[in-house]
Amino acid sequence: MEEKFRVAMFGQKRLSREGGIEIVVKELCTRMVQAGCQVTCYNRAGHHVSGAEYDGKTEYEGICQKSVPTIEKKGLAAVSSSAFAALYSAFGKYNVVHIHAEGPAFFSWLPKLFGKRVVVTIHGIDWQREKWKSGFGSKFIHQGEKNAVKYADEIIVLSKGVQDYFQKIYGRETCFIPNGVNRPKLREAEMISKKFGISKDSYILFLGRLVPEKGIRYLVEAFKQVKTDKKLVIAGGSSDTNSFMKELLELAKADDRIIFTGFVQGQLLDELYSNAYIYTLPSDLEGMPLSLLEAMSYGNCCVVSDIPECTEVVEDKALIFKKADINDLRDKLQSTCDYPRMVTKLKQQAADFICKKYNWDDVVEETMQLYRRVRK
Repeated sequence: MEEKFRVAMFGQKRLSREGGIEIVVKELCTRMVQAGCQVTCYNRAGHHVSGAEYDGKTEYEGICQKSVPTIEKKGLAAVSSSAFAALYSAFGKYNVVHIHAEGPAFFSWLPKLFGKRVVVTIHGIDWQREKWKSGFGSKFIHQGEKNAVKYADEIIVLSKGVQDYFQKIYGRETCFIPNGVNRPKLREAEMISKKFGISKDSYILFLGRLVPEKGIRYLVEAFKQVKTDKKLVIAGGSSDTNSFMKELLELAKADDRIIFTGFVQGQLLDELYSNAYIYTLPSDLEGMPLSLLEAMSYGNCCVVSDIPECTEVVEDKALIFKKADINDLRDKLQSTCDYPRMVTKLKQQAADFICKKYNWDDVVEETMQLYRRVRK
């Protein structure tokens, strides 16, 4: 791609590990900069979940980062920051404005109005998420979806299911470009042993945002019935869901095998992935689960719900249970504890399979080809 190709991105909170969108934007942008693009990320203002040292940081590996005005109230942070990001990108000198998620896509008309080429990535059907199922948020996200259909030059989807949805509901063609994954370096259990008292193969891991649609309720209920001395480690921070966090703690309080770590990153994250006995993702709803790709890239045996977004990823290289079925999840977890040879076999296949199937360099190349098409 020519050296001066200019891209603006918004929809992410900031370049961090706060969620799947943030990880995707970081991976895309760092590689696009390396390929000669000028990339500007319009991020939310406010405190950085990764720590105060990241507050106000303006450049990350060559990416220009700009904080936009943000109303720090529940339900308004995303709307306000997206509105300002759309306004700034509309007046900036950009070849492509790339918007992430349905809510921010509400404002896709604004850069379009000023002659910009607009690409929208749909990370999942967001109005189906529990916190957006009613009220203003639901209407706003629904309209964001419709505006993406109406104004975007191209729509990127991460799963075949979402591609089918847009074709069926809107008659809109979309471009399927899944997420990628990096092959990681495995780490021995050091920090996690000191901090949580866990060692290699001594725990079952869930890692992700603590929100209802991730199926963590089922996981806790199922695990409480599993006969094992292994721990259940639930790693991740809450996302506008403090009441849900309280509910989980209440559910888990009678079982001292269940550990909540809070938000993790860096070495702690690497160690948790590297030393898990199995990884489980019991979600009711996903876009494309990056944590599942990551878990497999570390060579984990995975137990996932039978939603298409999970089964498309794992194919026959994981154990699959019926979504929301506590008994089936319990049985699958019990079988992994009872049959370690089965777990070992799935572990041996996981990393090579997933790293070959999902590659960030391929994702970026396909995305840049799409940019070239819309620019013409």
